[in-house]
Amino acid sequence: MKNSYALIIFLLLIISMPAIAQYEEEEDKGSFTFSGSADVYFRKNLNAPTKGEFAQSPATSFGNLPGISLGMFNLISTYQGKNVGVVADLVFGPRGEDAVFKSPMNTGGFGGSSQIINQLYVYWTVSDAVTLSFGNFNTYLGYEVISPTGNFNYSTSYMFSYGPFSHTGIKADFTLSDKFSFMASLMNPTDMTEFNNLESYTLGAQIGYTGEKGSTYLNFLYGDQDGTFDLDFPLSVGEISAGKTFQVDLTTGFDLTDKFYLGFNTTYNTISTGEIVTPTSDVEDVSGNASGFYGAAIYLQSQLSEKLKIGARGEYFSVFNTGVDGAIGLNGAGDGNVLALTLTGNVKVSKNFTLIPEIRMDATSENSFVNNSLDPSKNLSSFLLAAVFSF
Repeated sequence: MKNSYALIIFLLLIISMPAIAQYEEEEDKGSFTFSGSADVYFRKNLNAPTKGEFAQSPATSFGNLPGISLGMFNLISTYQGKNVGVVADLVFGPRGEDAVFKSPMNTGGFGGSSQIINQLYVYWTVSDAVTLSFGNFNTYLGYEVISPTGNFNYSTSYMFSYGPFSHTGIKADFTLSDKFSFMASLMNPTDMTEFNNLESYTLGAQIGYTGEKGSTYLNFLYGDQDGTFDLDFPLSVGEISAGKTFQVDLTTGFDLTDKFYLGFNTTYNTISTGEIVTPTSDVEDVSGNASGFYGAAIYLQSQLSEKLKIGARGEYFSVFNTGVDGAIGLNGAGDGNVLALTLTGNVKVSKNFTLIPEIRMDATSENSFVNNSLDPSKNLSSFLLAAVFSF
């Protein structure tokens, strides 16, 4: 009898296999897509050395190498199923390495292949109104992005350079209505993309509005970016933390007319005073005033013809209490600011190929550069020509 039952169950499984396979095929049936870009550029200073040990460049990310230089090769592959999918975004080249600068396997000197991963996440569309994503994704803060295909200007702003690049964690995107959206996330410390050995986490949120002429996003970030570590000198008193980071960021952009576009970005970032946590759980201030940065930028673009656009970015960026040490020259109180003007053209050679000529002028409150005579200077002017191919 037992053998008969086993045979019946076996036959039922054999009969149902095609139906199960068909169901799985319908459920898992999806599509692969591939996209990406490649970029190279030429950069030369107009009033400062471009070569040798005194070579100068704006203290922002990407596009800072002298002469004819490589940007990056970007390859993005996606698989989209009925309600689940995965995105794998790989980067190669100097721009790509700069984008993943804080990946532990990269900065640890292991030279692991993980340093080429710009984004890697899976997502689940729970409903028409809710999508969950888990993994490593580019930041939601700021106006600019890592890939040059997503920016009008080739060189990047100070706010983008010193804000987050990427996050690893879980986020939930909610569609509240046709125009409003909301995002909430729990993430590793900023730019710690591969794993988290600090046992501290960061919270993120975004409120979005999208209309017929453009969109506006209000972004928030809060959390401990460095964890805590033992303080054993001059005597063991427990653990120390540099304090928690808070950042609020507003990004907006609208079409003023069919040929004119206006974008705006402003951000404020502050790191609270540090703490010593003693074995008896007492907390003491160890650093004094909070540090950080803030800034604002305006983006103007005009469509002159089918193949030619021109635009300008004007940015003011300020550091207080050495919040971004090394970004620009600082005074005795650890404060400094910079006014940067970037004039950019976009010349469409073909649908996929764009030439980007650019003139940039940076003026700082303190000496941040040297001129051609190797004297300290507050000003730097440079010319750049980039070639960007997308597919």
